[in-house]
Amino acid sequence: MASGQTVDTSRRLAALRELLERKTPKIDVFVLLQSSSDFSEYPSRSDERRAFISGFNGSAGCAVVTDNNAYLFTDGRYFLQASQQLDKNWTLMKQGLPDVPTWQEFISTKLESGKRIGIDPSLISAADAKSLRESLQKKDSELASLDKNPVDVVWGDDRPARIKNKVFHLDVKYSGRSSQEKLTALREQLTKKKTVGMVVNMLDEVAWLFNLRGSDIDFNPVFLAYAVVTLDKAVLFVDSEQITDPVRAHLGKDVEIQPYDSILSYLKELSNTLGLSENKRFLLGNNASLAIADAIGIDNALTSPSPVADAKAIKNSTEITGFRESHVRDGAALARYFAWLEAQLDAGAQLSESEAADKLAEYRSELDLFKGLSFPTISSTGPNGAIIHYEPEPGNCATIRKDQIYLCDSGAQFIDGTTDVTRTWHFGTPTEEEKRAFTRVLQGHIAIDTLVFPNGTTGFAIDPIARLPLWQDGLDYRHGTGHGVGHFLNVHEGPHGIGQRIAYNNTPLKAGMTVSNEPGFYKDGHFGIRIENVVIVREAQTPNNFGDKGYLSFEHVTMCPIQTKLVAQELLSPAERVWLNAYHEEVHEKIAPLLANDPRALAWLARECAAI
Repeated sequence: MASGQTVDTSRRLAALRELLERKTPKIDVFVLLQSSSDFSEYPSRSDERRAFISGFNGSAGCAVVTDNNAYLFTDGRYFLQASQQLDKNWTLMKQGLPDVPTWQEFISTKLESGKRIGIDPSLISAADAKSLRESLQKKDSELASLDKNPVDVVWGDDRPARIKNKVFHLDVKYSGRSSQEKLTALREQLTKKKTVGMVVNMLDEVAWLFNLRGSDIDFNPVFLAYAVVTLDKAVLFVDSEQITDPVRAHLGKDVEIQPYDSILSYLKELSNTLGLSENKRFLLGNNASLAIADAIGIDNALTSPSPVADAKAIKNSTEITGFRESHVRDGAALARYFAWLEAQLDAGAQLSESEAADKLAEYRSELDLFKGLSFPTISSTGPNGAIIHYEPEPGNCATIRKDQIYLCDSGAQFIDGTTDVTRTWHFGTPTEEEKRAFTRVLQGHIAIDTLVFPNGTTGFAIDPIARLPLWQDGLDYRHGTGHGVGHFLNVHEGPHGIGQRIAYNNTPLKAGMTVSNEPGFYKDGHFGIRIENVVIVREAQTPNNFGDKGYLSFEHVTMCPIQTKLVAQELLSPAERVWLNAYHEEVHEKIAPLLANDPRALAWLARECAAI
């Protein structure tokens, strides 16, 4: 579904309400928080429930359906997209704006008393369910777990079948640590937390823990699976047809394979077998579903941040080397693409946003260790650039124009790393407004890139630094400044990040973490600007060490020119000018040797990396 396409949801909502009405007792309100039981940001096609029922296919949102109304709650990244995709049946709730409640506040305070709120227990976290249940009790309302998701019933035979692609082993020369080492480290954490086992339900955590990758979800090298790890046993829940002989050999006798759909029954039996209790508990990550918690026994579970997620976020030396090398290769593809695009536009070619994105994918596909894109390319011209997560629809998208800003946010999956890069270009003559806004974004980007900060600092604490130059002009942006990036895994990785979400204050930035640096500005109906590099958190060498804390800094690994034609140079400080020239010198030094067979790209790179 394209970013601006609307679906008529009248019949779907009518069928859903009829099902809720027939429940005994009746379900007054249905809440669809997650699309998939693995809580993936990008669900598999068979799990795109929220998109089916509402027409909105952004990665974040909550659908609330009552007898007479339907509400879609989402954050600032998707305000414009949701307003274009939702039909007349839906009310868009712009979370974060004044006087707009969160979906939790809406359910617990805005609805009448005495209501039954229906949920699919596999699509809501145990923590969310607990807090919602407690707030509903104050209004004499109750939370009702449904045996079958009514959206699935409405979807019926049109629902795509679950994908079951083959799983493959990621060699230790790319992962840097064996799966046996990772399991040993996890068991040490379980013992430290005084627990006897853990359910691993996040797909990227399962893939990382066992050094396996898959292709069940577009753009994410993961596979549909769960894992249960105890102090002496590891069980992988995945359909056996997906496991090849080499994968079985890699897993060895230490990992047992069970059917994917048997996870809940297995947990119920395991709880009895181990004699779980409040004094002998099982660890669940914060994103474990209510269904999983119910199966193991809520009183038998300790819910806390996942130690697997924490370990995965800190890249080892092999993974960091892979990040550096994959970003250099990726930079060569970007240089070839932007040089090609400029030449095409100068020659008067009529290129759609999707045609241009296809050419970039073609250049990337020629690179060593390439496995696919890391997300749908955001190739956006003019006003489409203001749609933060825009996705052009082939045959029904805009033509790229030289007199408009062009924003391209793209990335790739390589066996040795994952890339995510945004560049903003103008192939004609930018306006003074565009140049000033671009420069303010650039200044915020440089401020993060050059930051030195003490250990213990969170991304929540440093987010305002990226916004300060924009705030000086009364500008801002409605998304985070940075997200974690997986190693040949999900392009969006937690638990850390740089942003205004209070959750980012729970996880300090640590050496070895990878995160994006991507401030922006978006003028609805006109243009969008974003500059994004992936950076690695590393130890900083400082002349002093106040408090014996140790200090950290960032190392950028993305190698792609930042268009100086869009820079209002009079706004730059001398230090910012030095940074920009040094960055371009580094880009040229690393990328030029890879462009020997493309004279056009080589000439383009030299021009775009020229000092100002």
